[in-house]
Amino acid sequence: MAQRYVRVQNLEGKIYYGLLQLSLNVQVLDAPPWLQGQPTDLVLAPDSYQILSPCAPSKIIAVGKNYADHAAEMGTPVPSEPLIFLKPPTSIIATDANIKYPIQSHRVDYEGELALVIGDRACDCTPEEAQTKIWGYTIANDVTARDLQQKDGQWTRAKGFDTFCPLGPWIVRELNPGARLQTFINDEPNPVQSAGIDQMVFPPDVLVSYISKVMTLMPGDVVLTGTPLGIGPLHIGDRIRIEIEGIGRLENTIVAR
Repeated sequence: MAQRYVRVQNLEGKIYYGLLQLSLNVQVLDAPPWLQGQPTDLVLAPDSYQILSPCAPSKIIAVGKNYADHAAEMGTPVPSEPLIFLKPPTSIIATDANIKYPIQSHRVDYEGELALVIGDRACDCTPEEAQTKIWGYTIANDVTARDLQQKDGQWTRAKGFDTFCPLGPWIVRELNPGARLQTFINDEPNPVQSAGIDQMVFPPDVLVSYISKVMTLMPGDVVLTGTPLGIGPLHIGDRIRIEIEGIGRLENTIVAR
């Protein structure tokens, strides 16, 4: 199993980065791992911490319509270059936290996605350089108030509500290029989304290069790489689970705001 890098909070409220062991103990690091954090002598037992989102980015850059089948289901062509937008860091929640259904919306959708975690400052990079800036991989849900997205004509409100970016549960350094992303609702055995991440129109190195020519990416920043075919509505009480082979699963419940 790949090493799993986590961000946790102990019972006193102190936040640590660490390595999650098979025993579920956390070996605490002295700094974020992408800043060369090294193991310390502190080990947290499973009942002494809570898992947080695996990083605390300065910004979240998301990519729209990066799978051809999803662009088609949205009734639009595949963009000729990456379509980027921002989600605020205040939208991030951890696995097992609740997604709050905003009173302003009547249609809130899930969007399961692979997320990239940046490990080094990236500015005006080539794709080859950009690949070296990607420190690791985690799972995201780009929750979207679909009716507000269509109403507003731009996406800030629809994508930016508090709790609209579940992220986690941890980061891994390596990922099979053909790993499968699947999204499940409640206890249904069949996924509502299922696609290989190699079906992206623009792969991760191209995305990071493109974004770095617009804005400087900082260590710990997150890039959401787009969602495949099969988006759909969430309802209060639903439990949504997004899985990516080689990473794990991200689970959240929808509650009234």
